[in-house]
Amino acid sequence: MVSIVRKAALWAAVSTSVLLAPHAVLAETIFGAMAKAYANNPDLNAARAGLRATDESVPIAKSGFRPQVAGFASGTLSTIDRESSGTQDVHQGQVGISITQMVFDGFQTLNNVRAAESNVFATRESLLANEMQILLSAATIYSNIARDQQLVSIRKQNIAFLQEQVNAAKARLDVGEGTRTDVSLAEASLANAQSQLIVAVAQLKQSEATYVRIVGDLPKNIKQASPASKSLPRSLDQAVASGLRDHPTILAAQYSVDSAGYQVKSAEGTMLPGVTLQGQVGRTTGNVGDGIDSNTSSITARLEVPIYQGGLEYGQIRQAKERLGQQRILVDSARASIQETIVSAYAQLEAAIARISANKAQISAAKLALDGVIEERKVGQRTTLDVLDSQQDVLQAQELLALAQRDAVVASYTLLAASARLTVKSQGLQVAEYRAEEHYEAVKDKWFGLRTVDGR
Repeated sequence: MVSIVRKAALWAAVSTSVLLAPHAVLAETIFGAMAKAYANNPDLNAARAGLRATDESVPIAKSGFRPQVAGFASGTLSTIDRESSGTQDVHQGQVGISITQMVFDGFQTLNNVRAAESNVFATRESLLANEMQILLSAATIYSNIARDQQLVSIRKQNIAFLQEQVNAAKARLDVGEGTRTDVSLAEASLANAQSQLIVAVAQLKQSEATYVRIVGDLPKNIKQASPASKSLPRSLDQAVASGLRDHPTILAAQYSVDSAGYQVKSAEGTMLPGVTLQGQVGRTTGNVGDGIDSNTSSITARLEVPIYQGGLEYGQIRQAKERLGQQRILVDSARASIQETIVSAYAQLEAAIARISANKAQISAAKLALDGVIEERKVGQRTTLDVLDSQQDVLQAQELLALAQRDAVVASYTLLAASARLTVKSQGLQVAEYRAEEHYEAVKDKWFGLRTVDGR
């Protein structure tokens, strides 16, 4: 049996000849639509901003390793009323700086940093999954518009044909060869066709609105694309293996397991001793005592051993362990979901390619039958109803072909996405690829600064 890849390539060759026709030179391609969606889609840009915010959790967690520096100043004014000497104002002021450094906190900060890093990697993989979904959405809505345009065109041609049948029925009635019933049948079919055209136009407008939301631009001269061929898995087993190994949804779930594991260790660290050092330098002024200003400095070491904190620490540890168990289950759920999507998309692609071939044969046969019925009606062997029924068969076959072509394209890109192969690089999209690691590397060790990397 011919493989899906070979069938898709054959369909690609047919569609490419259409795309290279003179009238389609300026047409938007499916790759152009995906590139625009990758650059312009607001949901995707919001997800990127969310990842950049998540990146900041790493320097936030690392702040636990770093000293805390604070300046302080205080002033006191007191009034003393002595029976022997009367009233005296006493004032005292103090300024200084203190530095506090955590020495040991039961590995809480270390595990918080590791959890934050794992969370960044999980969010990064989720962003990749989001990118694939946006590219798939762009390919889907592109194909939907192409399908809707074909349906509008087919139904317009059907109206033109039925208008001819109405005119022909009236002409035969005028010369006594037809009946009023023939005219009514033709007019009823025409009215139904006009109604179906209105529905098709409305659906096209809805698809165009969705295209603008996803792609960020108006659709221009769209022609139905061919099913995906770049990086398409050669077999179902290869697709499943690729998806289970590389799909970012699964990788994100695995990183979330790592993050949850570090959070368990961090919670357990609250039961271990903690050691901090604090240094302080200050100057005291005033008229207290001998009235001489003085400078002071001190270093304090503090060891704190938790004994019982009202059960808070035990509840937090149990909670963290349950969340770890939840994340492990979610990994299995992600694997099952990806495998289901791959198997479904593969089956839909096979079915759609087979339907395309069958629909083309159906159209050819239906057109021949229609021509024959029209000729037979001319000699009185067929009725107007027979002609209308034959035309309906042609219309149905043409619309089924448009639906099958759309389904083949969408199924192929769905298979690519589920196999973790629908990327900017694999499809050769003409758009700058977003590098999530660049922002992370720029902020992960920052000690100071209010401005974001892009200057805000």
